[in-house]
Amino acid sequence: MPCVHPTAIVEDGVSIGEGTSIWDNAHLRGPSRIGRDGIIGEKTYIAYGVMIGDYVKINAQVYICTGITIEDRVMISAGVIFTNDRYPRAFSDDQLGLAPSGPTEDTLCTIVRTGATIGAGAVVGPGLEIGRYAMVGMGAVVTRSVPAHGLVFGNPASLHGWVCVCGQPLGRMPSCGRCGRGYTLIDSSSGPTLSLCD
Repeated sequence: MPCVHPTAIVEDGVSIGEGTSIWDNAHLRGPSRIGRDGIIGEKTYIAYGVMIGDYVKINAQVYICTGITIEDRVMISAGVIFTNDRYPRAFSDDQLGLAPSGPTEDTLCTIVRTGATIGAGAVVGPGLEIGRYAMVGMGAVVTRSVPAHGLVFGNPASLHGWVCVCGQPLGRMPSCGRCGRGYTLIDSSSGPTLSLCD
């Protein structure tokens, strides 16, 4: 059974996997899917249509809007904000009053791949991919997709190196000094990426 704090708001249509804990004052909108054996921290907001995998740790006060997919074993640190619209307005030119809050043709989807970490206070722009086992530094403003194993930080975030599956920065070494995994740097048409050697 999942463990849901009595002050959490879990709307109809939210699926929560076995062993997941939902902490105080979190708000989960339905329909959405939360995987097994994860943590949703206090005062976190998860919009409808969000898909979250297994073994995901989401800390306190995280904002996850519609259009976000988070794969397995991801760490989302405190205060992270996701966005899904590049040119947001409160109003619509062809309507009086407020623009609709639901997804529109301008809504852009973002995916956080398996094993990635997003540091505290980072802001993730719309329509991006955070690659497998990538690490986004605290306070980063992510405006471009991050390659697998990429280490990015700054405003705007830029690539500063590579990290191992275990989280250790790799520096210039082809293997990890902590766990011994070996890697190959691959140049592709979309830019450099790191690949784990078999």
